[in-house]
Amino acid sequence: MRYITAAIIGLAFIIGLFLIANAYKSRAKSQQSIGVTGSAEKDFVSDLIVWKGSYSRKSMDLKNAYADLKNDENSIRAYLSGKGIPDNEIVFSSVNINKEYNYSTDANGRSIGQEFTGFNLTQTVRIESKDVDKINQLSREATELIQKGIEFNSQAPLFYYTKLTEIKMDLLAKASADGKQRAEIIAKNAGSSLGKLKKATLGVFQITGKNTDEDYTYGGTFNTSSLNKTGSITIKMEFAVE
Repeated sequence: MRYITAAIIGLAFIIGLFLIANAYKSRAKSQQSIGVTGSAEKDFVSDLIVWKGSYSRKSMDLKNAYADLKNDENSIRAYLSGKGIPDNEIVFSSVNINKEYNYSTDANGRSIGQEFTGFNLTQTVRIESKDVDKINQLSREATELIQKGIEFNSQAPLFYYTKLTEIKMDLLAKASADGKQRAEIIAKNAGSSLGKLKKATLGVFQITGKNTDEDYTYGGTFNTSSLNKTGSITIKMEFAVE
């Protein structure tokens, strides 16, 4: 009887050790994970352009300066209309007035007086349009206004895309698929299978000029100087291993 009892106790002890070992092994395996970074990028073309130009007039008499500036505005409006730009896309800013002076100093560099040289009035014209090619071309041709006696300064146009949400969603889906594929390859090569997603951290959405050497930034690059752009995104993912 004592031998039977000892045998039962011994068998129970072995079974207990086996269960504990399996439990430990299962727990250790459940704690294993694979961390990867999925990425995706997509090229797209801007569908909105914003362009500005400025001009100025100077005179000792404020009324004369304003009258000259108003004539310039009318000439610019007619010029833009002749280029096929709709009136609702043209916005003229309010007039900025500056009093300008020449300052005199003595031999020691101390101010000894000032002389009023006139009123300098400046104004800007802004165009926002979806006809990107036309306005882009106009931004380079607008110096033709100089031939009309207008001191016109054309700024570099800014390019935008109005469907960024669609770009982001598409990139997110592709980056997630890329990350999962990377994790599956790692798990397969390690003789395991990929489990459920444990954690995902979305990276910053970046927009850079296509084929440029722009650097990514911590807060996200948002290129407005290039007509052709590249959007990119990353996502850090952690998967369980089975």
